[in-house]
Amino acid sequence: MTDTPTTPADTAAEDDAFEQKAVRMAKRARLIAERANAGGGAYPVSVPVTDTIPALRARFGELEAGDETGVTAAVAGRVVFSRNTGKLCFASLQSGDGSRIQAMVSLAVVGDEQLARWKELVDLGDHVYVRGQVLSSRRGELSIMVEDWAIASKALMPLPNMYTELNEETRVRSRYLDLIVRDQARQTVRARTQVNASLRQTFAAHDFIEVETPMLQIQHGGASARPFVTHSHAFDAELYLRIAPELYLKRAAVGGIDRVYEINRNFRNEGADSTHSPEFAMLEAYLAYSDYNGIADLTQELIQNAATAVAGSTTVTWADGTVYDLGGEWDRISMYDSLSAASGVTLTPQTSIDDLRALAAAHGVAEPPHATHGKWVEELWEHFVKPGLTRPTFVMDFPVDTSPLVRDHRKIAGVVEKWDLYVRGFELATGYSELIDPVIQRERFVAQATLAAAGDLEAMRIDEDFLRAMEHGMPPMGGMGMGIDRLLMAITGLGIRETILFPLVK
Repeated sequence: MTDTPTTPADTAAEDDAFEQKAVRMAKRARLIAERANAGGGAYPVSVPVTDTIPALRARFGELEAGDETGVTAAVAGRVVFSRNTGKLCFASLQSGDGSRIQAMVSLAVVGDEQLARWKELVDLGDHVYVRGQVLSSRRGELSIMVEDWAIASKALMPLPNMYTELNEETRVRSRYLDLIVRDQARQTVRARTQVNASLRQTFAAHDFIEVETPMLQIQHGGASARPFVTHSHAFDAELYLRIAPELYLKRAAVGGIDRVYEINRNFRNEGADSTHSPEFAMLEAYLAYSDYNGIADLTQELIQNAATAVAGSTTVTWADGTVYDLGGEWDRISMYDSLSAASGVTLTPQTSIDDLRALAAAHGVAEPPHATHGKWVEELWEHFVKPGLTRPTFVMDFPVDTSPLVRDHRKIAGVVEKWDLYVRGFELATGYSELIDPVIQRERFVAQATLAAAGDLEAMRIDEDFLRAMEHGMPPMGGMGMGIDRLLMAITGLGIRETILFPLVK
């Protein structure tokens, strides 16, 4: 990420913020002096709220202009708008969900001293407690006619302009500001909560059990990815941050948890772009006595239910206004067949690396690192087929050498029963008919270890404990993994840095 050059406008903004902070610090000192006999400190430990702003809006949102309720309520919120006139001050108080209510501070109600204190002490950004009658102003705005008030917490730094769009860097680096000023940021946080709740509800309906597996692991595995490495002083051992929970969830399946899933944090020491983050949230699930077709059916149901939870239907509207249909039955296409059709060349698991390299050279496709037959096929598929996918699509049946944890295809030699789900042009989820034969699994691990020895940092290592678990009998099963951040991307149309509340940035 490149540094953004400082402009004169930036410098002026910094100078203004410095001056405002000095003024606000002086007001804080006054609050401390006023509270010297009330327990000390600038702010009360708590304030006696009786209602929330959203609750009052739900209860009294239909008042006509000028209506009075006779109901006294006490709320707190952040000041996001303020207008002081001679005998009457107005402020908009905002709750965490963006709901607002107007506070009206009148000389006739609070008196000279409290009106003057309000004008002198209250700034934009402050958290303020108010108590008074709920009414509708003459302009029809839901309001509280303030009888008592207090500054619950003072903002020492000014808020950004509430009516100017924050740039992406500010939104990502200062998410707290983003949440204060932008509806979309608040909606995305709530959408994520709705998605996770929906996922759990769908799993519960299918009798799945949610578990937790280790984040710190002696042996990393379950995906082809470069791990983060750390050191345990207690064990004097090198440990790895989890790249996937797969091998532990499969251990749980060996132990008899036939329907198991986990929503977890994973860490991969890789590049960051619009669809990748070094730290991300992931869902993995395993369904015993099923296969990659059964787990594909479940994955489609999970995603469609999550979309409905957020958008009210499987037709979603992205942040840019695009309408995208996640409904219906999704297409399932063969990787080799779709690549052959798009390239005009018949390609099979038996096609030589030289032929694949020649096809790539003819179309300007770069050679993948540590190229094998499977890596060439996947690279060519991404070039020829991926850009043309619009609807949600399961891409079925992958090369065996790129999928060391997947069962051989029951009919096609050199292929494994694996799918990748593409939505919105990116890979959203992957699913397998899981490899359950420990003898074949050991052979696959040995092949991966050979690649690792040759310098492939994403290759897997031999995991003897996992193999020992398999030797106790692993049931046939379908398994899937899906990025939660990417699921939010598919539903909202946002980039990955927007769907992660606090993404890692340089």
